Amino acid sequence: MTPPPGRLVPDVMTRREFARLGLSGLAAGRLSLDALGSGNASARSGRPVPTAAQLQWQRDELALFLHFGVNTFTDREWGDGKEDPAIFAPSTLDARQWARTARAAGFRMMILTAKHHDGFCLWPSAITKHTVAASPFRGGNGDVVREFVDACRAEGLEAGLYCSPWDRNSPVYGDSSRYNDFFCDQLTELLTRYGRIDEVWFDGANGEGPNGRKQVYDWPRFWALVRRLQPNAVMFSDAGPDIRWIGNERGSAGETNWSTMDPNAVPYPGADGPGIIAALQNGDPNGTVWRPGETDVSIRPGWFYHPEEDAKVKSGAELLQLYCTSVGRNSKLLLNVPPTRAGLLHDTDVARLPEIKRGIAKLMESGDVLQGRKPVWGTAADGSTRCEVELPGERSVSVSDLREPIEHGQVVSQYMVEGAPASASGAWQVLARGTTIGYRKLDVFTPVSVRRLRITLRTIAPLAGPVQVLLREGG
Repeated sequence: MTPPPGRLVPDVMTRREFARLGLSGLAAGRLSLDALGSGNASARSGRPVPTAAQLQWQRDELALFLHFGVNTFTDREWGDGKEDPAIFAPSTLDARQWARTARAAGFRMMILTAKHHDGFCLWPSAITKHTVAASPFRGGNGDVVREFVDACRAEGLEAGLYCSPWDRNSPVYGDSSRYNDFFCDQLTELLTRYGRIDEVWFDGANGEGPNGRKQVYDWPRFWALVRRLQPNAVMFSDAGPDIRWIGNERGSAGETNWSTMDPNAVPYPGADGPGIIAALQNGDPNGTVWRPGETDVSIRPGWFYHPEEDAKVKSGAELLQLYCTSVGRNSKLLLNVPPTRAGLLHDTDVARLPEIKRGIAKLMESGDVLQGRKPVWGTAADGSTRCEVELPGERSVSVSDLREPIEHGQVVSQYMVEGAPASASGAWQVLARGTTIGYRKLDVFTPVSVRRLRITLRTIAPLAGPVQVLLREGG
């Protein structure tokens, strides 16, 4: 839906719905994302492969998102930029509590909303007065970003920052050249004051400025600035250049999910049109850049803290399911857990988060039924790659965990896992089947007793290394 002129965008609107209201294009002289580095090419196959930063990002598996700001105190999802900074008054903010909770639950990174669409900065920016410095927090001397980054380092976590390009407070928003300078100055503050930043998170939100004009974002300039100031950071947005949005906020990556993308399929953050969501969900087997998907979802119905949602926190079973539909589908899980008005993670959320770690451990607790046997792969008559393994005894299997050597790229387009009983005449039964594997493909099924296992793969290019096969009794 498109609101009438002058009306505010409803709080309940998703990022994707807002993108349909009117989107920014790239500035004149569009720069190819390839020039900014979206993975490398394999010398062996010529297919895209991840950079070291992209590979580490995916292996981390779990990151915690922290939506925090003036919206926390107005009980809104999207602010209008007219909020009085005096309302930002967390009484007992403790970023170490956030970090301890994340680490204890198995998360390896946290990402903070340093600036949301309302334009309120959680650091004392020198280029706007709409900041934490104008609030009573720490007597006007506070810096939430500093406390956040320090807490990440103290607890051994990587640190990421979200900085919204849409700024409903800035008077120069909509004056494209001036605002692009303004935004680059803000990014420079964030990326030079706090040491190493591991992920820079952008969305494509683009609204009308106070002058009634739409802002044209200079995305190539923004990305080049990040690359220069934080060369080890990965950048997230619909269009990458390093990490892409998975296409929904439900916590579900596509059943088919290639880490390779056609960079023209999503030309700029917030782009909308036929085929874009499918491109984000599924990737492209013939894509020329390596751009894996990040799956973002909130532990609560909203992204910012709302007291009425204290009884609506996702259960441990729901969190485990999110892991299976994100990490278990060649993605990474970015789970939002919003701090309260006190500046702490709520007791319910703190108690619930470790359940994802316990659930994963339970899913995997029985170990690999192959007991260290490495499958010997061969080529079948139909051209597929296949292996068979005989177990030392009949075992009950209920979890298939397959992993490609993605440091060499992604090539598996179909897989099938079958099991058979001990008798030579026992028929093969399909346990799991699907399309892509990538970093990791998890399938959980009803326990089946088997003595023999068979795994069949079809690929779009030769495998550069063996696929890791783990079959478990967990679940």
